[in-house]
Amino acid sequence: MPTRTVVALVLMFVGLSGCTWVKLTTEGEQVAVMSRADPACKKLGRTTSIGVSELASIDRNEAKVATELETLARNQAPGLGGNTIVPNGPVSKEGEQTFTVYQCP
Repeated sequence: MPTRTVVALVLMFVGLSGCTWVKLTTEGEQVAVMSRADPACKKLGRTTSIGVSELASIDRNEAKVATELETLARNQAPGLGGNTIVPNGPVSKEGEQTFTVYQCP
């Protein structure tokens, strides 16, 4: 394979590693992200977001992965009746993060 082709492929994968694949739904737009829940909030359950932390053996941008996992959780919260999510910890090396879902006044 010519060197120019290899360089082009590497640049393409590096560019894709920064892409955001998850889109926020209309319902997800209504979900707040908090560092901790207000005591007046009712805990409804948990949701675990699983993303892609690497693409073609190239690590993706950690901030983009975290944003996608948060977006996935925001999209899932309305299905549980929630309007607020709180991350239970950082993103794992495998690209997973668990969130607690709340209904807040």
